Amino acid sequence: MKHSLQVTTYTPDMGRNLGLGVWRQIITELLSAKELILRLMLRDISVRYRQSLLSYAWALITPLILVMLFTFLVSRRVLPVDETILPYPLFVLWNITVWRLFSGILIDGTESLVRAGSLVTKLNFPKEALVISAIGLPFFEFVIRLALIAVAFVWYGLVPSAGIFYIPVILIIIVLMAIGIAFYLSVANLVIRDIGNSLGIILSIMVFLTPVFYPPPDSSPFYLVNILNPLSPLLIATQDLFSQGRLSETSLLIASSLLSLLIFFSGWRVFHLTLPRVTERA
Repeated sequence: MKHSLQVTTYTPDMGRNLGLGVWRQIITELLSAKELILRLMLRDISVRYRQSLLSYAWALITPLILVMLFTFLVSRRVLPVDETILPYPLFVLWNITVWRLFSGILIDGTESLVRAGSLVTKLNFPKEALVISAIGLPFFEFVIRLALIAVAFVWYGLVPSAGIFYIPVILIIIVLMAIGIAFYLSVANLVIRDIGNSLGIILSIMVFLTPVFYPPPDSSPFYLVNILNPLSPLLIATQDLFSQGRLSETSLLIASSLLSLLIFFSGWRVFHLTLPRVTERA
């Protein structure tokens, strides 16, 4: 049986000329690359844990250290933190788990084109597959940390509310936001490598502007900072669903969700338009 192979030639103005019809093409191309995306994900996981003595335990070590450190600081009143909706160690553990899912996808996605090197210019495939494959390793580590969170719930004798069944929807929105930002930054990182180098520093600051180690603030100006951070309502929503099964900031959640979708689709479109113009820098 003969199989026909469709070959797509990328040109700098191809996406612009197709207009709105470009979405059908880029989605079709991405679906055709699903096996490649899976292989890239497996490669990233294998590279991270190959020849490692502690193996997958590394996915747990950093969150545990942070939980113990901040629990100690709060217990000694070095950091004044108000009462949280979950026991503080469990509260921090969950938030760190979600934060590292977001930041891991963002960092790996931003660096994906640079790490691919000559693959970007020499092989003909949808390059967004490189960015999307950045989901693999952070999600794998997220699943490992879920086991630790389950143990923590048992330790404290808590039962999650029925709202946990809606948490995957929030997590998908968080992932889409991370990928959307990575679409923008991955192309920019080909031109200005300082973007990838400085991203870790920026995220180290952003983690303290997001209610990861403290409950959502209710007084100005910190409340305003929390509102302006689009990740905060999404993280707060997961906290609410875990503990009480209902949302406390529905309007902010809707706004952040819509913004996430806008970032994802606009980032994908900009990526598709601009990458052919900067591939020679890869």
